[in-house]
Amino acid sequence: MQTRAIFGFVLGLWAGAAGAETVYVTDSLRLGLHEAADTSDRPFENLVSGTALEVLERNASYARVRLTDGREGWVKATFVVTEKPAAARVLELEAQIAGFESAAVAARSAQTAAEHELAALRSELKASTGSAESVQETIERLQSENGAYLQQLETYRHALPILWVVPAVVVALVAGFLAGLWWLDSSIRRRHGGFRVY
Repeated sequence: MQTRAIFGFVLGLWAGAAGAETVYVTDSLRLGLHEAADTSDRPFENLVSGTALEVLERNASYARVRLTDGREGWVKATFVVTEKPAAARVLELEAQIAGFESAAVAARSAQTAAEHELAALRSELKASTGSAESVQETIERLQSENGAYLQQLETYRHALPILWVVPAVVVALVAGFLAGLWWLDSSIRRRHGGFRVY
């Protein structure tokens, strides 16, 4: 009995000297946190599987631990493990998956918004291209009409002397005819003593 106590004491010193380590409540439904070192009293807290504990000291059967909120107590050492139990890992993985799913939803939403914006830009580009083509067609039509007007103007420039020659000839003919009449009248009047004889 004395040997067992000495062995437990040495083991406890060795565990205390090893330093604080983080352990987890195993897949047990509930683990009582006690004030008594042998957990013989009523637990003041029931720890669920996956609860993180800091080991302050430990022997073969019991471990003195500290919770994340600073409270300390004793638990049965056989129910704490150094690796997170499967239930805790599953919960963490589910939280990660939920985060990934949320990020995927956000990414899909951003992709949809980007596709709508791209469609709007394409539509705007098509409209502006159509508008530019319409402007280009209008410019080409106006240039064609301007060319036609320039050709007509050139035709009128070449025809302009003819247009002045025709009236000049008409005026000259009329003037010549009138001058001839005046000369004929003068000649007749001179011959007949100032009287007109027709």
